[in-house]
Amino acid sequence: MLDETDTRLLAALQKNAHLTAQELGELLSLSPSQAGRRRQRLEAEGYITSYAARLDPVKLGLQVQGFIQVHLETHGPEQAKGFARLVRSRPEIISAWTMTGEADYLLRVYCADLPALNRLLHDVILPHPTVARVQSQIVMDQLKPDAPLPT
Repeated sequence: MLDETDTRLLAALQKNAHLTAQELGELLSLSPSQAGRRRQRLEAEGYITSYAARLDPVKLGLQVQGFIQVHLETHGPEQAKGFARLVRSRPEIISAWTMTGEADYLLRVYCADLPALNRLLHDVILPHPTVARVQSQIVMDQLKPDAPLPT
């Protein structure tokens, strides 16, 4: 179970994963060693799964963000595994979900430009043997950046 201090520690690390044990201790009114031990425990228990840097896609030349709904022709374990392999193999696909409702999968993608998105759709995803059709939406503006999880 998480106590209030754990929750505050997790919230602080989601905002800045570079916080030192000294800085965490000051924020949480703990000694640096206590703050460090709490962080280590939360890592060991799987509350903290990794640390990563958030990059600016535009500065990296990724001008198009989109969402692709994928509808499968056939459903079964082998088809799902094959499609999952395709998803994992493509760096443009930064996240993917299996869905309830009309679409089977929702993919979030970043591409350099519209022709690159078109190639991903028509040369990679649609030719996959289990894919029946796709629907894509291009992001015009992101109103809220990817936010920390509520704690």
